[in-house]
Amino acid sequence: MQGLRQCEFFLIQYRPDSARGECINIGVLLREVVSPESRGPGETRLHLTRDWRRVRCLDPDADISRLELLEADIRRLLENGEEGARPFIDVMINSWSNDVTLTRSTACLAENLPAKVDSLMEMLVYPRKREPTSRKSRRQVIYEAMRTHFERAGVWELMVKRISVTDFIDRADNLRIDCGYRNGRVRMFHAVALDDLDAAKVLAFTSAKLAAGVKQRVGLELELTAFVDPLRRNGADGEFAINEEQLSIYDAGKSTMEESGIQVITTLLLPQIAEAARRELRV
Repeated sequence: MQGLRQCEFFLIQYRPDSARGECINIGVLLREVVSPESRGPGETRLHLTRDWRRVRCLDPDADISRLELLEADIRRLLENGEEGARPFIDVMINSWSNDVTLTRSTACLAENLPAKVDSLMEMLVYPRKREPTSRKSRRQVIYEAMRTHFERAGVWELMVKRISVTDFIDRADNLRIDCGYRNGRVRMFHAVALDDLDAAKVLAFTSAKLAAGVKQRVGLELELTAFVDPLRRNGADGEFAINEEQLSIYDAGKSTMEESGIQVITTLLLPQIAEAARRELRV
């Protein structure tokens, strides 16, 4: 068994009004502490919440879109640091003065950093009474399943997240594709709930222009995959319960995307897709 490693963690907090002193923990930054004689920086793990209900309760005017991009922004800054994570962490603690702040460090021990950061999130960030899976939106359920399988395959952190289609097409568009990577072609993945026909239509409408933009700007072919629910009429184990009235909506959304060149795959095939990503990214 691997020995315990000396670590420190920092809470990322949302504080809309510093004068009132109210804040909410929205993430955890966990860093391995290494000796000066060690070669290279220690391992660093970052995780932010994806449940913004408590933030909205504290601040109804909170810019959730900006907060959703925060994890990728911080991760990029940490990765670009030439001397490891610690100098950037010090800047975050001492210089940040907006509504997102970082606490002082707290020492801890960890045998496995990914497991430790998940444990800290459960204890310090997530609400104690969590909403049952069956009450989450269908798209949220699909997205979380997708992320879970990619994380298990060890490729989630290697992917680009929330890809703005405006990076590839010359018009205003709020659509962001959930994740993707390059490997001889550009592969993008998006969770789509087929109880919402409009969501399928928006993705289908955008796909052709997105593929053309990727080809023009990157010089690679685009393979766009939409993950959808499998059809399960009884809705057991959190699966999508569907009746005859909903079936036509499901089929219409699936056909609309497929006719636009989108590969439509149910979440039952996520293990195989994640394994293929692992091989292609050589993890």
